[in-house]
Amino acid sequence: MDDLQKYRSRLRQLIFWLLIVENIVLIASWWALDQYLNLSKGIVIGISLVVAVVTSLLIMMIASGAATQPLKAIWQLILHLSPSEHGIPKPQIKDVKFGLELASNMANQIYQFAEVTSKIATDSEHQVHDLSLNFIAQNMPLPLIVLDPSETINFANEAAAQYLGLKSADMKGKNVYMVLDMSFPAEPTFDTWLKEVKTKNATATNSWERVRMSVGDGHPERLFDLAAYYNRENPEGNETMLVLFDHTKQYSQDEQAVSFIALSVHELRTPLTLLRGYIEAFEEELDTSGKPELADFMEKMRSQAEQLVAFVNNILNVARIDNNQLELHLEEAVWPDTLKKAIDGLSLRAKVRGISLHCRFAKDLPKVGVDRISITEVINNLIDNAIKYSGKSTVIDIETKLTNDGLVETTIKDYGVGIPNSVMNKLFTKFYRDHRNRAQIGGTGLGLYLSKAIVSAHGGNLWVRSKEGEGSTFGFTLIPFDQLTDNAKKAGAEDLVRDAHGWIKNHSLYRR
Repeated sequence: MDDLQKYRSRLRQLIFWLLIVENIVLIASWWALDQYLNLSKGIVIGISLVVAVVTSLLIMMIASGAATQPLKAIWQLILHLSPSEHGIPKPQIKDVKFGLELASNMANQIYQFAEVTSKIATDSEHQVHDLSLNFIAQNMPLPLIVLDPSETINFANEAAAQYLGLKSADMKGKNVYMVLDMSFPAEPTFDTWLKEVKTKNATATNSWERVRMSVGDGHPERLFDLAAYYNRENPEGNETMLVLFDHTKQYSQDEQAVSFIALSVHELRTPLTLLRGYIEAFEEELDTSGKPELADFMEKMRSQAEQLVAFVNNILNVARIDNNQLELHLEEAVWPDTLKKAIDGLSLRAKVRGISLHCRFAKDLPKVGVDRISITEVINNLIDNAIKYSGKSTVIDIETKLTNDGLVETTIKDYGVGIPNSVMNKLFTKFYRDHRNRAQIGGTGLGLYLSKAIVSAHGGNLWVRSKEGEGSTFGFTLIPFDQLTDNAKKAGAEDLVRDAHGWIKNHSLYRR
């Protein structure tokens, strides 16, 4: 018979004997009242009822006290072990007079449950601190890398190990820049972003597209998107989390497409040069022929030939950027003169479209350091875009001035179709074009990508503001030549040759 059955049996026995005692007391009191006090039957019955009530109350108190002794002890034990209760003393189970076996057995079970629960909680807390024991982190299908405040790898899951061709144990404890040799298509890199948010933010997130990473030991180069989350107050010391989204196949196909197109387009340069020469010859003849209609046709042909030349140059330069073969040779230049010369070359294209280029140049601008050929391509691309997207507008405003930061800023503003907010963050992505006007307006989706890379290589920044239906303003900054030379001397450079390949390294390799 188990403890519960024993307890129930003893409780029934107790209640039985209490009822026997109650009946004896009632009978004895009735007999004594009737025999010795010679009272009337009504009084005897009343007194007997009072005795019955009193004895019932006593029996109820005795029975309930005995019956609840184990329950009271167990309830006190539960409160004693509860984390939300404080100051409840530990019950003395041995002092239980009724149902001791049941109370002792239940107390032992509760202690065992508490011990198991405590162990589970401890193990769970340990798993939170040690991500290698965390099922979700370890089995996440995407490469996951977690860094401590010193940018040392705390954890790398199995997917990250396979992606990098390393072992998780070999990555742990190493500086992230020793393991991830990443290059980015534009500033800010992961390194510069993390350095900035550490001084300004408690939490921050960011993402990068088309990140390139060299992987050793015969593993192919990786191309991926990177997402980062920073949390300064993380109690486990897991301050920064990196997730990698592999797009090696897709991005490699894009680069192969550019290389193939560049190879094909390269063959157009010779016939284009001949075509432009013939057009110029015909224009000279038509100027004296007195045939304005033919002269107008030839002017439009020259405009289209120049646009085709710009297209060819864009394709070839993007291919050079992707192959790390484009270098910029910066030289001192009077920016208004350089800008005006580039604008003059585009005036015919604007005139053919019935658009006027309104220029406003600030006086006394400092000389800038530019590669004349590449910066002219930037101007060509931005003004050409303004012409194409002007819609019914007939004016494009071009302005240059000195910013409060001492940089020379140039803006190209049109009053045309504008750019939807939904596509603003993709404008400088290679091959991207808004699907809503792709059919009506020609282009490759490479001009802004190329311009961004060239301006960044000059040390400047290319930006855009736009409102759909009201037009767009593209602007870029250039560094004065004096500042460029100072920076070059500080860096120990012998000349002002800068890469414009578009891939920017993390600059904190091996930092600890």
